Amino acid sequence: MQKSVRYNEGHALYLAFLARKEGTKRGFLSKKAAEASRWHEKWFALYQNVLFYFEGEQSGRPAGMYLLEGCSCERAPAPPRAGAGPGGARDALDKQYYFTVLFGHEGQKPLELRCEEEQDGKEWMEAIHQASYADILIEREVLMQKYIHLIQIVETEKIAANQLRHQLEDQDTEIERLKSEIIALNKTKERMRPYQSNPEDEDPDIKKIKKVQSFMRGWLCRRKWKTIVQDYICSPHAESMRKRNQIVFTMVEAESEYVHQLYILVNGFLRPLRMAASSKKPPISHDDVSSIFLNSETIMFLHEIFHQGLKARIANWPTLILADLFDILLPMLNIYQEFVRNHQYSLQVLANCKQNRDFDKLLKQYEANPACEGRMLETFLTYPMFQIPRYIITLHELLAHTPHEHVERKSLEFAKSKLEELSRIMHDEVSDTENIRKNLAIERMIVEGCDILLDTSQTFIRQGSLIQVPSVEKGKLSKVRLGSLSLKKEGERQCFLFTKHFLICTRSSGGKLHLLKTGGVLSLIECTLIEEPDAGDDDSKGSGHVFGHLDFKIVVEPPDAAAFTVVLLAPSRQEKAAWTSDISQCVDNIRCNGLMTIVFEENSKVTVPHMIKSDARLHKDDTDICFSKTLNSCKVPQIRYASVERLLERLTDLRFLSIDFLNTFLHTYRIFTTAAVVLAKLSDIYKRPFTSIPVRSLELFFATSQNNRGEHLVDGKTPRLCRKFSSPPPLAVSRTSSPVRARKLSLTSPLNSRIGALDLSTSPASSSPTTTHSPAASPPPHTAVLESTAVDRAGVESSPAADATELSPCRSPSTPRHLRYRQPGGQAADSSHCSVSPASAFAIATAAAGHGSPPAVPQLLQKRLAQTLRFNNTERICDKEFIIRRTATNRVLNVLRHWVSKHAQDFELNNELKMNVLNLLEEVLRDPDLLPQERKATANILRALSQDDQDDIHLKLEDIIQLTDCAKAECFETLSAMELAEQITLLDHIVFRSIPYEEFLGQGWMKLDKNERTPYIMKTSQHFNDMSNLVASQIMNYTDVSSRAIAIEKWVAVADICRCLHNYNGVLEITSALNRSAIYRLKKTWAKVSKQTKALMDKLQKTVSSEGRFKNLRETLKNCNPPTVPYLGMYLTDLAFIEEGTPNFTEEGLVNFSKMRMISHIVREIRQFQQTSYRIDHQPKVTQYLLDKALIIDEDTLYELSLKIEPRLPA
Repeated sequence: MQKSVRYNEGHALYLAFLARKEGTKRGFLSKKAAEASRWHEKWFALYQNVLFYFEGEQSGRPAGMYLLEGCSCERAPAPPRAGAGPGGARDALDKQYYFTVLFGHEGQKPLELRCEEEQDGKEWMEAIHQASYADILIEREVLMQKYIHLIQIVETEKIAANQLRHQLEDQDTEIERLKSEIIALNKTKERMRPYQSNPEDEDPDIKKIKKVQSFMRGWLCRRKWKTIVQDYICSPHAESMRKRNQIVFTMVEAESEYVHQLYILVNGFLRPLRMAASSKKPPISHDDVSSIFLNSETIMFLHEIFHQGLKARIANWPTLILADLFDILLPMLNIYQEFVRNHQYSLQVLANCKQNRDFDKLLKQYEANPACEGRMLETFLTYPMFQIPRYIITLHELLAHTPHEHVERKSLEFAKSKLEELSRIMHDEVSDTENIRKNLAIERMIVEGCDILLDTSQTFIRQGSLIQVPSVEKGKLSKVRLGSLSLKKEGERQCFLFTKHFLICTRSSGGKLHLLKTGGVLSLIECTLIEEPDAGDDDSKGSGHVFGHLDFKIVVEPPDAAAFTVVLLAPSRQEKAAWTSDISQCVDNIRCNGLMTIVFEENSKVTVPHMIKSDARLHKDDTDICFSKTLNSCKVPQIRYASVERLLERLTDLRFLSIDFLNTFLHTYRIFTTAAVVLAKLSDIYKRPFTSIPVRSLELFFATSQNNRGEHLVDGKTPRLCRKFSSPPPLAVSRTSSPVRARKLSLTSPLNSRIGALDLSTSPASSSPTTTHSPAASPPPHTAVLESTAVDRAGVESSPAADATELSPCRSPSTPRHLRYRQPGGQAADSSHCSVSPASAFAIATAAAGHGSPPAVPQLLQKRLAQTLRFNNTERICDKEFIIRRTATNRVLNVLRHWVSKHAQDFELNNELKMNVLNLLEEVLRDPDLLPQERKATANILRALSQDDQDDIHLKLEDIIQLTDCAKAECFETLSAMELAEQITLLDHIVFRSIPYEEFLGQGWMKLDKNERTPYIMKTSQHFNDMSNLVASQIMNYTDVSSRAIAIEKWVAVADICRCLHNYNGVLEITSALNRSAIYRLKKTWAKVSKQTKALMDKLQKTVSSEGRFKNLRETLKNCNPPTVPYLGMYLTDLAFIEEGTPNFTEEGLVNFSKMRMISHIVREIRQFQQTSYRIDHQPKVTQYLLDKALIIDEDTLYELSLKIEPRLPA
């Protein structure tokens, strides 16, 4: 049907004219108006399919027109009349004929018409029906449907005809094949006919034989198939497939449990807390809810989808295809990054919210839900932290049991690599944020706050308790005041070491920290460490005897205030060695960076950051090294993977040395190399220092312009690799970060103005003989040099041969104590253009750096030395060579000092290594050009390495056992709780301290030969079990209920004292004994125990609970000061998790240094607790009781005794 027509007024008037003249039907009709009940009489004319109406019969122009195509016409009932008129009028209206024209167009109102006679109305309806072409349209529709039907039939017949044609062709081919076979069979039959016999005439015995043969063939086939199936079942492939299927089933169960845990977290905590936050009196805000739960709801939805996919795969067992599920899961696992990154913060927010009583009460109500099974909210928040490592372990096990030709092998390997990459990214982000959060946690502990901890470049090194010796007048140290008790009470300080600052705080009774008003924040760039105060110093005379050589000094020289000294006292030699090693390492790193800055000031286009940035080997991935995004303390990306050669190169790189890298390397180097290789590398760096920096970076030290390189490096090679002298001690540089403007040299010297040994005045030509030099080595005519002289002014002139040696610009003085200034060649020097050799200037500046706090340098000397910036190219090259050698010696001594002081066990167990180190240090001491501070540092390392009685002051478990054999036996009733707790703590710490740190590497405690690989860890475990058995046995020895209750109360008191002594291992020994089934089931005994004791025991159990990976114990250990005995099993679990989750080497053979960093972090924390000993006197009578194994009852006997004491109640 036509939906629209184009209207032309002229055409319409013409059609109206034709309608008036030749219309099919014409006449008067009443048309209903828009009003409800008004009718207007019009003259209508119908022409073809158009209905025109006029105002009158004589009107020439139509009043309107209707297009009737597609319309319908039907009779309409007479409308009701509301008004009561005359009866004749109503009858006339009722006799009128009404009909309606309905149009097919949307939105067009129907046309209501009426006429006077019924016959006339029917004629109009018939005419309109014909004009609508309704019959034609219906017929057209019917024909169209028939046409479509015929088209479909034709297409179907065509398809059937094609199929029949193909079938006929196939049948023809088959007929031809069968004919050929029939012909061949007929030919064969004809040939075989003479030999065939009638089956009916066959012998019955032959039939029986054939039947038996048939049975035998079937039996042999069945047996063969059975053998094949049994062989496959016993084959390694089938065993691998069974294990693989079992891993998949276990993964589905674990995923189901994980989804259930997330469901409880979301529906049991998140959504109820959201509703509570929207209440009138909210116990928690919406922001805190978001901070606590993060995106846990999204994680739940993701794993619900993954779990549904796993269950669908299990439904199709034994076909287990999992790779596509991991392909879908992998892109969505990035949501874990946000959760892991903010996990620690979410726990802190939760802890802060718990301080609100309303929230705490509401949270306990949620945790009491039976679905939680007694688990806390923190436990549920911790579950997502382990999901990615769990997937990695599962995929690792799957790949171990998946053949290389398996269809899923490559997909699973890809999924495993992507998960490991995601895990590395998450670990890097967590380690970066952990350092910031550690600093912020310390900053919050300090009442006054500390702005320097808000610097993200500050890296935490160590913390602990030291005693600050009070400042007194020179030579007036009071031995009464320095008594151990009063000194500890008044001078105990909580100290924090960072890469750039050293904080000294006091702790108030409430546990808060307060910075010292004077010297509370020490900038390490202004500090000088004196490890062994000189005996000749009046202030420190006799201090070695008073303090037992446990004190060390930090001399602080602030630029805007007077210098002062901080004297600190360590609790032990090991503690002192650890503190001094770390402090000196931080100071050396700062000064080494500043030294490099000074070197590159000469060339304005090259600075230290640009030098490091220009060396792509320091931050760009390569075939033998891979970096993470996290920066270390030297602002260089941390190493993720690297070869052993690259790790050794980083250890000896002269530009910087990260403390965390050094700690990690020395803790874990035995996993990927040997001590002999490390020592050989250090020796090579000392003898050939230029090999420590790549050649391209080395050129930056020497090249100020292309012309200078051509003039002084004629052969085009790097500077000579021979070692003529060692480097001087570190320089002091300013705190400013500008690499060009901030240049500060420590020019302090012990020159005594009273002696006047340094003569900077111009001398005549006759004052010293003129010395000739080769053109390549001699300085320019106006270059001044410094010579070593004797103290006696009368003997200042030296021999010509000595002068020739001393005048070399690349030669540093040999331990210069007193120096004088002389013009070469007998020429007078202009004071305004004096140019001192930089190497000699550095020698003056550092000649007596190890001699305490010297007086100020004369003003004239400072003016003269300030002009060392004007030296020419020859001296500039020599200056840089000098600094490289100086830095190389400093680096080797730093590494050796760190190695010897913190890892003395390496040398105690390896005598060959110890002798090689001694030989290297003796070689360093024999260097005639060694400077005083280097000589002193070398002597200190030698002294520390040669001390065979370092541990003589510490008791050993074997010594205690020997002493207990002679002591008089004591019983449990005669010993006080304090005595028991102190001696348990002493024994626990002795056993814990004796564990060498190499036993923590490689999971030796989980191997079959664990007693040989980790004897001390196994001894610690055995000691823990013996102490726990002793507690349980002692309680069960009493037959009456009251005595057992008293024993329990006493042991709980012992555990609480152990907690006060920071012996959490002892707390766990006692609480685990009280939780044994043999003790725990004694209801009558526990009924006699007081409520206070039960409450105390609950508190102790909560502290050492394993819930949330020992969350409470870890928080407690963070806030307590050494000495401390932690629970060793907590760290062994962490190490096992790290070892099992990540390999030591990558597939390319690179060392997984990120794993080494995690292991080192745990080992360093363990060793921090090992170093500080308890000041508890040994009491043999108590230790004899504690170590008496005759009192221990085995587990089975304990339970039988428990049943005998309190039998089971009848059911």
